[in-house]
Amino acid sequence: MDLVADMVETSAVATRPLDLVIFDFDGTLSDSGDWFVSVANDLAERFRFRKIAPDEVELLRRKSSREVIEFLGIARWKMPWIARYVRKLVSREAHRIELFPGTPNLLDRLVDMGVKLALVTSNSEENARKILGPRHAAKIHYYACGSSLFGKAPKFRRVLRKMGVQPHAALAIGDETRDVDAAREVGMRAGSVLWGYAAEDLLTGMSPDALFRTPEDIVRYVSQHRD
Repeated sequence: MDLVADMVETSAVATRPLDLVIFDFDGTLSDSGDWFVSVANDLAERFRFRKIAPDEVELLRRKSSREVIEFLGIARWKMPWIARYVRKLVSREAHRIELFPGTPNLLDRLVDMGVKLALVTSNSEENARKILGPRHAAKIHYYACGSSLFGKAPKFRRVLRKMGVQPHAALAIGDETRDVDAAREVGMRAGSVLWGYAAEDLLTGMSPDALFRTPEDIVRYVSQHRD
């Protein structure tokens, strides 16, 4: 495979059979980007960090998660409080947030393959289930939700332990650089979607095990790595 096919494999681990796919939620399954932008400056005023000018949105998409936090001047101790407040906003306005096109079919086809699915997100399980809807939410075998000062890696380890899956048999899929970093820390494969928050060139520069331009690319990749 190569970039012409919109996917790239870079790790020997990628030759091992896949039993588990761990999804990020916002920006990966849930099309919440525009909603987050719409409330960003209200959050900035409430929690006293730098507001985002309209012409800076694209600039921030080309920065890593850590760089965005530094650019906005957000103190790390504030992150859990901000995340908690955002979860409350999402709960009230979940009707404004939809799944990306193709997400329901993606979940159905992965489950039909016999792949286990998990969700790791700083959003709440209640919000994720509300946006997914009952039928699609039932496709997720394990939820690890809520913010953490220690990032996603501990949540990934918890999912692997609870589901009895070795790191080499799992693929973490997200839309930010931190998703790639956390997957590598745990020893899992890292896949990046190109329809979410981070810009394509930034994610490509991270050299994840796979890049996905469409949900169908995920189905194809997993299918090819089941045996």
